[in-house]
Amino acid sequence: MELRTELEPQLEIAEKRYPEVLNLILEYTEFADENGDEDETEIKILAHKLHLLTHKELSKFNLLEYWEEEGAEVLAFRISLPDPLKSEEFSKEELLEVIRRLKTFEGVTGEGFKERFKYYLADYYHQLLALNFKRYSYQLFNRQKDKKGNYFEYSIEEIGEKINPEH
Repeated sequence: MELRTELEPQLEIAEKRYPEVLNLILEYTEFADENGDEDETEIKILAHKLHLLTHKELSKFNLLEYWEEEGAEVLAFRISLPDPLKSEEFSKEELLEVIRRLKTFEGVTGEGFKERFKYYLADYYHQLLALNFKRYSYQLFNRQKDKKGNYFEYSIEEIGEKINPEH
């Protein structure tokens, strides 16, 4: 199922921003490797440049030690991708589609850039749900333990019901 345009990840914008964001990250890394950045002056300059380019809050990104996580390419993608938007008209079908994408990693199709980064969209979808549903909880997507000590996972429909029981 397709989501309305305003709910879909804005991959076209991310693709346009990505080369410059990646280049800025790699330039900083090269500079820091050669010169150090003990007072973190240059990392602050990098964060400012990235903010001007993307209008994103960068404190949630690990610019200093990204190589210990997913690498420069994934970091650049995450920074390049616009944040999700609030929608007053989130349908039950759209909610279930977002949950399905999170549970199955299916949804975005395409070639090149879209194909390369489609597995890194979970953060986007979790942010989308958190922004649009007060009852959203990341924990709903984790394994649960019943009173007898048995583990289970909620189905797509059960998560949808817990997030938005009005539908």
